[in-house]
Amino acid sequence: MTRPGVIPVRVLVVEDDDDLRFAVVAELRSAGLAVVEAADIAAADRAVREGEHACVVFDRMLPDGDAITYVHRRRQEGWATPVLFLTSLDKIADRVAGFEHGGDDYLAKPFAMAELTARVSALCRRTGSGRPSVLRHADLEVDCARREVRRAGVLLTVSDKEFAVLEHLLARAGQVISRSELIEHCWDNSADPMSNVVDAVVKRLRAKLAEPRLIHTVHGRGFRLGAG
Repeated sequence: MTRPGVIPVRVLVVEDDDDLRFAVVAELRSAGLAVVEAADIAAADRAVREGEHACVVFDRMLPDGDAITYVHRRRQEGWATPVLFLTSLDKIADRVAGFEHGGDDYLAKPFAMAELTARVSALCRRTGSGRPSVLRHADLEVDCARREVRRAGVLLTVSDKEFAVLEHLLARAGQVISRSELIEHCWDNSADPMSNVVDAVVKRLRAKLAEPRLIHTVHGRGFRLGAG
């Protein structure tokens, strides 16, 4: 369970065995990670293109192909998200192929859940190290380490969810972020995508940030933080 005041790190788990995927997802969520699930490469590709992840856990042999082929192709396109291959293919040649095709870690089945969680957490820390501790846009400043928000130098009081949404929008300033992505990133899939929870948080943020408005609604697509 995510601890109060901590923004969950988002991880994608791609595994076609329903029972194993359920167990892995439950274990990673109990470690405080926000987990998105996929059962094949096509679903994984949609998830990868729709949102950011700190790490992706890939089973290799999926119903629509070998995941190392997909990862290799995406690496050639510049995709840099850390990948852990979780697979029963445990020969040395299989491990070498995993790394040669863009994998960052390789864990053979059967495995200990504690080791999987430790390896995923290590890859997530590698991703997080590349983000500045302080995010800025115009006169808005978000200190991710101290969890402080300032507008024009004035310290604002925001809730955990407001901070999570604002941090995600600011980290992707200028880009349109969908409501579903915000829910997956900030609510750990616990909110109904059809509900108005995101709109309610954005409304409160706008009131606290005051004018000139920084968070804009892009009708039919989501929200964008930036100049009007």
